[in-house]
Amino acid sequence: MSYLFTSESVSEGHPDKVADQISDAILDQFLAFDEESKVACETLVTTGQVMISGEFSSQAYVDIPSVVRGVINDIGYNKAEYLFDGNSCGILTAIKEQSPDIHRGVVRQDLAQQGAGDQGMMFGYATKESDNYMPLPIELSHTILQELSRIRKEEPDLMPYLRPDAKSQVTLEYNLDRTPERVHTIVVSTQHDDFVKPHAGLSQEEADRIMQEQIRRDIHSILLPRVVEKYSPEVQNLFDNKVILHVNPTGKFVIGGPAGDTGLTGRKIIVDTYGGKSSHGGGAFSGKDSSKVDRSAAYAARFLAKNLVAAGVADEVKIQVAYAIGIAEPVSLFVDTYGRSNVGYSDSEIARKLLEIYDLRPYSIVESLKLKHPIYRETSAYGHMGRTPRSVIKHFDDPYGQAVDKEVELFTWEQLSLVDEIKKAFF
Repeated sequence: MSYLFTSESVSEGHPDKVADQISDAILDQFLAFDEESKVACETLVTTGQVMISGEFSSQAYVDIPSVVRGVINDIGYNKAEYLFDGNSCGILTAIKEQSPDIHRGVVRQDLAQQGAGDQGMMFGYATKESDNYMPLPIELSHTILQELSRIRKEEPDLMPYLRPDAKSQVTLEYNLDRTPERVHTIVVSTQHDDFVKPHAGLSQEEADRIMQEQIRRDIHSILLPRVVEKYSPEVQNLFDNKVILHVNPTGKFVIGGPAGDTGLTGRKIIVDTYGGKSSHGGGAFSGKDSSKVDRSAAYAARFLAKNLVAAGVADEVKIQVAYAIGIAEPVSLFVDTYGRSNVGYSDSEIARKLLEIYDLRPYSIVESLKLKHPIYRETSAYGHMGRTPRSVIKHFDDPYGQAVDKEVELFTWEQLSLVDEIKKAFF
């Protein structure tokens, strides 16, 4: 007996992800010049238009239109024929100061007692089914689109018709013990140039069919082999000759990006996390500084879950942490090992021991994971979880001609720095 489970991802050119990247790039720009900035940035993108709104409190001044245009051009929307491009789109800003009623609950004289920026619950998850402790359906979905983007930007001769917008979806067949058995279905939809035109003797329907067949051949023979090569033999063995492949199932995908659909910040929260394999508290990430526990506590929950699984405490873990606005201590911590624990403790006992190991007050999370730095643009496409932690130097310019280079650590919540302490506590 087995069951099927599916997750999807979307590319950096998907309209909702365009909005996320703009919001996080604006956040990074504020943090680069004032690490105490409080930012809640919402973005809307549609045909030829971008609207920025939200609450900002900072000592820094940011040239928002310049940041917006830079992000859009980086993604690849740089031609008028896309009906949305960074050089010509209109930009409207409607921003205000952070509410003083929220500010009083967050900023405290005793920094360690910084209150949560809002109430709510956040989830973290980890599983042994992939090397980075992520569910394989979302992991594979991200990798398909990351490789498609790499081909579009770095090897355009391979698939010269590619445009920025794309979606992927992977269905895995699982055994009843929750371990993956095989890849069942892959769906890839990619925006493309109108590279075959109807003419005398060739109808529009036939031209569309020729384009779809060419794109399907390239996905099958160029893209997917590159994706499979990136994985261990165990994962490669999940791909057999019975995999069902759907490519551009509507038959045509020329109109895409913000010209095809309006995009909004925070509408891809399942893509951003675990592909539906775990619960979600409902709070989005992009555009929010680390005082918002929607973001910082979700990162901390992933950090704890990943380190628990890496330490061997369980083969699969879900963690929920919840807060009340203005209160530093979490109101609850919940652990679920799905009956796959490897230690002689109940899930509630594991939760209690975690509170002794790791401080889940917002200030402590921000300090331990280094969340006041401009590290967020990189999180805004292809998932916030399961990424490779690394140090980079990022360059920022301000409207006054000042420049700053910041060495920052990306994806600190993916580090396995707590494994030894967890082993000591549980074994």
